[in-house]
Amino acid sequence: MPGSGFLKMCLPAIALLLAGCDPFSEARPMMDEYVERVARVLETEPRFSDIPAASQLPRRRERVLDLPDLDMGMLDFLSLYGCELQYVVGEKNSVMGRVMQPLNRLRYEIRFIETARECLPEIEDEDFAEELSEAIGSKLDSLPIALWNATWGVEEVETLFTLAKGYYPVAVAGDGNPVSDLARDITRLNGVVAELESGNLDVSLDFVGEVHQRWQAEYRAGQLINSARLLTARLQDGTALLRQRIEGRPLCLNSQPNNQSDIVQNMFFSVYIGKVQPYLSAVSQGRVALIEPFERLADQQAEVMPEAFRPWYRRHISRTGAKSLWQALDLAIADHTRAWQDLLGQCGLRPGG
Repeated sequence: MPGSGFLKMCLPAIALLLAGCDPFSEARPMMDEYVERVARVLETEPRFSDIPAASQLPRRRERVLDLPDLDMGMLDFLSLYGCELQYVVGEKNSVMGRVMQPLNRLRYEIRFIETARECLPEIEDEDFAEELSEAIGSKLDSLPIALWNATWGVEEVETLFTLAKGYYPVAVAGDGNPVSDLARDITRLNGVVAELESGNLDVSLDFVGEVHQRWQAEYRAGQLINSARLLTARLQDGTALLRQRIEGRPLCLNSQPNNQSDIVQNMFFSVYIGKVQPYLSAVSQGRVALIEPFERLADQQAEVMPEAFRPWYRRHISRTGAKSLWQALDLAIADHTRAWQDLLGQCGLRPGG
């Protein structure tokens, strides 16, 4: 058949074009399309509000806490000869030791405490023994600072929470959980933080470097934050349209369905229940799996949390409070659900009724 070869060559391009035209394949066009369809079936014009504000994670210099150093004189250092602590302190005073990354600094602080405790019984000089004992106490007091720097103070977390990578993906059958590895990492990390905060230093940090590497290669937390903002705005837009109709001309008289109510109900099931609800569920699952464990990570370290970090935490991570994006999303979902129930209830079609 003439031209069949050309048609076969064009089919992949046509398929890609058609896929690109599907508004339900990505979050932003899906939610905009949803508001437009709500307006259309209610015979009104769509109105789009601004997406709620969010900000990038505070800069590293605002997140990293100053960690006090011990001032140990050279004579005292030499008197440690024969103790493992001598080598630990020597590594810290080396060229590489002076520019330790936060995770290695945490490892050093733990090693100092452990080896100093082992060395203490071997010290015969009472004054120096007392000085070393005070040094151990000081290191224990400042350990939460080293722990904060090795979690929230690392550069890698900035990539995970960046807002520059769009929205959380719309799920496709067979895709699996986009945050499963990250969720497992943060749950394990929370366990280590809890152990260290309780005074148990016998925990392995070997896996933490790999966690940081995954943070640097992923951006799901920031995508979830972006999606929370998008969903809040568009659900509120849809709710405003529904309320406008509820408070104006009734959709049905005497609770009797009609042609328009059938159209509205069909759109409710095909678009809101069929398309939007699964995405709401996916974002909710991502929030539970990833954002909430990061909330626990911050809460466990609340005593040392920098003041510059607190507004960002309350806005982007916390589930409660007037400024919380997540509380705003919860309220938007609840309001939107009630609006649909009230509108369809006018026709005896109340969902769940």
